[in-house]
Amino acid sequence: MNVLASKQQLRASLVRWALFLVPLVVLLGLAAGRVAGPDTVWFQNLVKPAIYPPPAVFGIVWSVLYVMIGFALAMVASASGAPGRGLAMAAFAAHFIGNLAWTSVFFGMQNITGGLIVLGYAVVTLVIVLALFWRVRRTAAVLLLPYLAWASFATALNYQFLVENPDGGQVGASGAVQRVKL
Repeated sequence: MNVLASKQQLRASLVRWALFLVPLVVLLGLAAGRVAGPDTVWFQNLVKPAIYPPPAVFGIVWSVLYVMIGFALAMVASASGAPGRGLAMAAFAAHFIGNLAWTSVFFGMQNITGGLIVLGYAVVTLVIVLALFWRVRRTAAVLLLPYLAWASFATALNYQFLVENPDGGQVGASGAVQRVKL
């Protein structure tokens, strides 16, 4: 018989990877959200676009997505010996850095345009990750499709923030929003 691992061994490998990667992805996402967030005078004073959902939606959606992302990554990580596995994981790491950076750029630096650029990078690299995951584990790629949909929505929302706040929502030293209309 020419079998490298039994189905039970492969399942156990997936479970081990999932027990490590799902909490890691969730914790990284939570940490990024704690570094900077929407609880600033600057963000509170921005004009919110019509497509801006209730704030509670973000926590719910990101929690579910981070679990799905972690499990998809675990599926690829557990595919030991699969062609393209290393490249897929490296591409995911490069992508996920962009995902995590958005919060710091948009909320921390208060840079709407920079946030849009970071989201553009995240969406483009996510499409690449999807293609690479598809070659390793198709189910893992399918698990990332809701993430792609949400990242695309986030990009549109970020763009709408830019349209609604062309001055970038500048806040003065006193905390007052400065808006000049001629």
